[in-house]
Amino acid sequence: MTEIMKTISGTDPQVIAPVSDAGSDFAPKGVSLPDYVYGRLREDIFDMRLLPGDQITETEIAAYFNVSRTPVREALQRLQGDGLMQGYVRGGWEVVPIDFKRFEDLYELRKLIEIHAISKLCAGPASAIDTALIEQQKAIWCVPPSERLSDGRKVAMLDEKFHLALVRAAGNLEMASTFERLTDRIRIVRRLDFIYGDCVQSTYDEHVAILAQIGAHGAADAVKLMTAHIEDGHVDVTQITLHRLHSARASAGAERLAYVQVKVMR
Repeated sequence: MTEIMKTISGTDPQVIAPVSDAGSDFAPKGVSLPDYVYGRLREDIFDMRLLPGDQITETEIAAYFNVSRTPVREALQRLQGDGLMQGYVRGGWEVVPIDFKRFEDLYELRKLIEIHAISKLCAGPASAIDTALIEQQKAIWCVPPSERLSDGRKVAMLDEKFHLALVRAAGNLEMASTFERLTDRIRIVRRLDFIYGDCVQSTYDEHVAILAQIGAHGAADAVKLMTAHIEDGHVDVTQITLHRLHSARASAGAERLAYVQVKVMR
């Protein structure tokens, strides 16, 4: 069994639903067919089993999951809205090639939002921020080394929640909503650092240091730490993404997904 993440608007960004590796006659209980197909395809993209430039058809996807084309089309349209898929002709779809300039722009926006949030958390009165969210993050990250998680996937999820919690705690709900959408769009590269890199322990250390500066109202140091945290992460994920793409393509013949008919090499 594998764990598949299903994104549900307005709730926790990642909800895990276990499903089998092969096509299924039905979705897990409580999960609609479009959500089921969407979650499976999305996870295949995030784990680079489905690579940028791969082409698929609604017919092949429907046959693989043993569903009609209607939920498949709905799932693919949602992935298109996520910026992960693009339709081209007569039920054909392509995984969007990775655009590093786009990710650079998204990371720049991420930095602007988080630095603004950090500044507000350090400078504002306690009544203006959600201190409960900060305390929740302290309980997760400020733990002895022996209690730290080592599973990259789990830490990646917690890392997303950490950064979103800081933005939410600053009190601007529109900014938090924008940041949540941004987080969703960079997840495809950002999580690779946790799965294939070695950033788990450094993430704990850096989060602890950031939380300490927020508690001490050290705005300058907090901004400096957050800036380095984001910029270093961006460099790392770019390098890992390029390496992972090369490795994934090299092994694609042996690990080819049953529903992928054509692979476009870019």
